[in-house]
Amino acid sequence: MADNKTKPTKLSVPAFIDALTDETKRADAKALVKLMQSATGEKAKMWGPSIIGFGSYHYTYESGREGDMPLAGFSPRKAATVVYGMMGFSESEALLAKLGKHTTGGGCLYIKKLADVDQKVLETLVLKSVAAKRARHPN
Repeated sequence: MADNKTKPTKLSVPAFIDALTDETKRADAKALVKLMQSATGEKAKMWGPSIIGFGSYHYTYESGREGDMPLAGFSPRKAATVVYGMMGFSESEALLAKLGKHTTGGGCLYIKKLADVDQKVLETLVLKSVAAKRARHPN
């Protein structure tokens, strides 16, 4: 069985953010770090070369595949910032309806600019998503 490629690394989160060439993406990334650190109570850590994650949980699928993933995380990509794991809990659809301008796909939330969304709603999404993951995957 193949190893999960998304693993914590020793790369520097501030250096990764400072290397972002788009000023808006850089500012959004700094704001998301603050929001997610506050919501999770966890420090930011690089997962692979481009995902900023907070905390972790261990999962095991029925197939036997298992691994670790961040409780919350995001990646500032060229087209949009991808926010991971904000769906699949009881209130996610209602919160996404109030979030503002975004798209979803493959379990991910895509935001072009943080200014396009209600940051209080985003924070609630993060809090509830993390609580649901912690309940499903107690360490």
